[in-house]
Amino acid sequence: MPADRLRVDVEGRALELSNLDKVLYPAAGFTKGEVIDYYTRIAPVLLPHLRDRALTRIRFPNGVDGGSFFEKNAPAATPGWVRTETLPAPGSSKGRETIDYVVADDLPTLVWLANLAALELHTPQWKVGEHPDMMVVDLDPGAPAGLKQCCQVALLMRDRLAEDGIDSYPKTSGKKGMQLCCPIAGRQSADDVSAYAKRIAQELERAQPKVVVSKMAKNLRPGKVFIDWSQNNAAKTTVAPYSLRAQSVPSVSTPLTWDEVEAGAAGRRPAAKPYTADEVLRRVDKSGDLLAPLLDGGPELPDA
Repeated sequence: MPADRLRVDVEGRALELSNLDKVLYPAAGFTKGEVIDYYTRIAPVLLPHLRDRALTRIRFPNGVDGGSFFEKNAPAATPGWVRTETLPAPGSSKGRETIDYVVADDLPTLVWLANLAALELHTPQWKVGEHPDMMVVDLDPGAPAGLKQCCQVALLMRDRLAEDGIDSYPKTSGKKGMQLCCPIAGRQSADDVSAYAKRIAQELERAQPKVVVSKMAKNLRPGKVFIDWSQNNAAKTTVAPYSLRAQSVPSVSTPLTWDEVEAGAAGRRPAAKPYTADEVLRRVDKSGDLLAPLLDGGPELPDA
């Protein structure tokens, strides 16, 4: 076997790992071996959020400073033990009628993906064959607005959703923005969920027009936070909790407490920020999975 390859057994599955010393985050010196180690250690809290969901990966074979590509279809050399699901692909840019999605239900699959330099993991709001069981609201700041303003809008959104009996749980995107994740009943279509999210975004825009924008036009965003209700479209995905992001450092889409969001809104420290892989592992050791309530389901949304 070549010196740069290592055979390992992961929960009874034989895997061949390669180029473990290859630096995938040059500014931080973070290697592929460290990426695999992070995904292995975070797996107990990450896998429940991936289970039964069609997975879109963004791969960076030459690191975050090299080229990348989206991958929905299972690669040609996918091991037979990796779960795949063949699903319709309406509007596919490659003209496909179906896509053979990978579903990451277990640690061997997660390690296999990490070895392929699939740094970013994105999932839809629905499980295979079901209606959405989660509503996601993406908060995207337009410069000079930043995470502080995202935190302020997150609090507005939290309080408005609570009026309808909807709980929301915040996380960073791992880049410049945030997301609120809301567990719902899984008995309404993606169109219904999107319509409700759009209505709430428009309400907040009318109430706080200097801070919030609900329209997608980029020329309307400077200095405001765009509430992207369209993330609930059945064809869209959102970065999974605990996924790495392709930044200069190995930042992570990180669950937050509402106390942290309130601190961020007030400009205090510690506040919402792009947390790194090591920081997230320490946070999980201390607090567990702050997004665990997403796994328990929620109520139906009011009619949009």
